[in-house]
Amino acid sequence: MAFNHVVVRIVLLCLACVTLPHAAAQQASLQALATMSGADRQQRLEAGARKEGTVVFYTTTPAQYVKMLIEPFEKQYGVKVDVWRARSELILQRVVNEARAGKPRADVVASISPPIEAMRRENLLQEIHSPHHEELISSAAPAHRQWASTLQYVFVQAYNTKAVKQSDLPKTYEDLLDPKWKDKLAIEGSDHEWMTSVIAGMGEKKGEQFFRDLVGRNRLTVRNGHPLLTNLVGSGEVPLALTVYQYSVDQAKANGAPIEWFAIEPAITIADAMAVPRGAPHPHAALLLYDYLISGPAQKILAEIGYLATNAKIEQPVKKLRLKVLDPATLLDEQEESYARFEAILRK
Repeated sequence: MAFNHVVVRIVLLCLACVTLPHAAAQQASLQALATMSGADRQQRLEAGARKEGTVVFYTTTPAQYVKMLIEPFEKQYGVKVDVWRARSELILQRVVNEARAGKPRADVVASISPPIEAMRRENLLQEIHSPHHEELISSAAPAHRQWASTLQYVFVQAYNTKAVKQSDLPKTYEDLLDPKWKDKLAIEGSDHEWMTSVIAGMGEKKGEQFFRDLVGRNRLTVRNGHPLLTNLVGSGEVPLALTVYQYSVDQAKANGAPIEWFAIEPAITIADAMAVPRGAPHPHAALLLYDYLISGPAQKILAEIGYLATNAKIEQPVKKLRLKVLDPATLLDEQEESYARFEAILRK
């Protein structure tokens, strides 16, 4: 779920040229709907959405999970969800291009949070006063109300239970320097945010030296793709992985793979965020879908999939685990430096 910092940077350089649509009536309609309150809010959104008939949803979420989320929405409200799936940097690029052309197509966009924050900074997103914001954990509903987090990806460590004994698992990052881990460790090739957070927790100088020592002594390998890395742990090709998502390990384990996860705490999390672009062509349906994705029914589905949902009322699949939630704005500000250091340490 990590984003390509180079593509994001190029897109951000183009944002200064963005011209929002001149469809003043449509924009005013969305703004009025997004900031309204009152007992009739839900009724007005439902009635308008049925007339619009469709809502366009750009997302990075895997197809099978999108289906699980949108089918109940379509059935309940009679609104067709038109889904376009792509990587986060492509979603950012497409939303920007549509805004520049004055022809927005997306009603709701969802991806890992830094690209969504980039859209917000360039005034591409609509402020929304959703009654469901108060149900979310504090980090999921920023004061600006231009995006909300639907879930958090939890970075954990995973091991092959046939290749590694539970009693041998490292309790600290420094334990990974033990020679017994030589040629047994791997990291996903885009997780610079995780490394930067670990380094910050250790202290910059000590943290950088730790990772350089880990690469030099135990030959930490780089694998591209979280699903691939999880599968490699399950097959035993990688005995221990440093950065996989907790939900993917649980799913692999449920399918019979000899895999288990643990966490050197605090476990690091990064948010997935969603927003409604200004000028969304189906404003009622857009706001209805936005509300739905952070409400109890959709959030329960996310938790059942294995994600860490952001609605505080939902029972979570991850319990009693100390978490460190990464701030999307900070990730965006530091992405170039973070990625460069990651590459310098691991790609030598």
